Amino acid sequence: MFDTLQDRLAATFKSLRGKGRLTDADIDATAREIRIALLEADVNLSVVKEFIGRIKERAHAVERSQALNPTQQIVKIVNDELVEILGGQTRLVRFAKQPPTVIMLAGLQGAGKTTLAGKLGAWLKEQGHSPVLVAADLQRPNAVQQLQVIAERAKVACFAPQPGNGVGDPIVVAKDAIEHAKQKLYDVVIIDTAGRLGVDGEMMRQASMIKALTKPHETLFVVDAMIGQDAVNTALAFEEGVGVDGVVLTKLDGDARGGAALSIAKVIGKPIMFASNGEALKDFDVFHPDRMASRILGMGDMLTLIEQAEKTFDAEQSAAAAEKLLAGRGQFGLDDFLDQMKQLRKMGPLSKIFGMLPGASQMAAINEIDEKQVDRIEAIIYSMTPAERADVAILNGSRRARIARGAGVEVRDVNELVNRFIEARKMMQSMGQAMGGGLPGLPGGRRPAKQQQAKRGKGGKKISGNPAKRAAQLAEQNRPKPQSTLAGGQPSAAEMQAAMADFQLPSDVQQMLNQQNKGPR
Repeated sequence: MFDTLQDRLAATFKSLRGKGRLTDADIDATAREIRIALLEADVNLSVVKEFIGRIKERAHAVERSQALNPTQQIVKIVNDELVEILGGQTRLVRFAKQPPTVIMLAGLQGAGKTTLAGKLGAWLKEQGHSPVLVAADLQRPNAVQQLQVIAERAKVACFAPQPGNGVGDPIVVAKDAIEHAKQKLYDVVIIDTAGRLGVDGEMMRQASMIKALTKPHETLFVVDAMIGQDAVNTALAFEEGVGVDGVVLTKLDGDARGGAALSIAKVIGKPIMFASNGEALKDFDVFHPDRMASRILGMGDMLTLIEQAEKTFDAEQSAAAAEKLLAGRGQFGLDDFLDQMKQLRKMGPLSKIFGMLPGASQMAAINEIDEKQVDRIEAIIYSMTPAERADVAILNGSRRARIARGAGVEVRDVNELVNRFIEARKMMQSMGQAMGGGLPGLPGGRRPAKQQQAKRGKGGKKISGNPAKRAAQLAEQNRPKPQSTLAGGQPSAAEMQAAMADFQLPSDVQQMLNQQNKGPR
């Protein structure tokens, strides 16, 4: 959704590279380009004016940092202001002290309220709650049946006493749902209300009465992020007619320009709480303004990527694969590679996953990732025997021809997969050896040999042969060490920085990077 905005901002920041200092002319020119980029992204005009004014004010007033170059100074200011217009801080659901917590969904027809109700129910169930979905949309054809199907898929309860399709009173259904939740001990009630193709008095009256009777703890306005400026106008109408506590953005995986996401929170003064970026029940996340700002600026979203990986990957299986890989001697085979690739694909489309990496917006290959290529790789591996997957060294010409016929590909495709796999395995193993056989705490880590340990002091540091330096090193080692600041005995930020300062890439990897850096710019 933010691809166009990312490209424009990246081009704007690139123009500042090579400048030794940031002049007033640079600030004005950069602000002008950012203004154009935001307007092209369909951001509300009043939001753009305030945003640009804040950037110019801060850029002119800020003390020129000696540690940051002009590009970094502007990026930092733009990032801070993006976080601010997106809501500032992450806003979570306010649960009732005395259950059940009532959450009311409101919005126009087609915004995705019914699907979102199922996603929210599934998310709450993962958090340890017991939600129930309430079918209070009795106007739209088959809305009740749709909610029942979604609730079944999400494995959550559904309260639907009326058939819908114009039959029944949604106000009575919403009121009865509270008593039903108390009797069945559901601690969260999610009310799916009716919408219209446009804002009208009947919809507002119905939503207001449901809110008055159920007294929801959270009234969430569900808005389609693809409808542009009209999303802001609709949000204002609901805020005035019903009153909302937060916003949920749907269809963030679309190809619209994303102006609604950058406008709605600032215009109505309500935070964006959740974001939906797909049709599957798992395509639902808490909205983090700082992470979204990082993604817009092309700096990636590593925290979200790590969280998704933790939910998807099997820790024991991944640890076993890492141990095989770092152990060397060809123990890491194509079966292990296939298992890891399957877990990676569970996180979603590869372009979406890699798009969360820092600098991904500048990599044209990210947008050209073809999922069919991954299917082809799986077909090639499945066409191999277990012995061939375990040891690719036995793949002679006849075996590769047989595998190609079985997978429906050319022999060169099999050769390319095998060669890339061998090279990638060598690179990972060489990196593991450069780290002493693996990072501390990870499988495959090996201690130095005894003859090497004899010449090292505490912490594995080499002891100097110079008497003066040796005495200084021993005194430093005997000094009490500060405790790690992170929980669970993990290293502190300072300790991690110190470890990274000592890290050396393998010679072949460093040579490859040096050659790339010498290329044309």
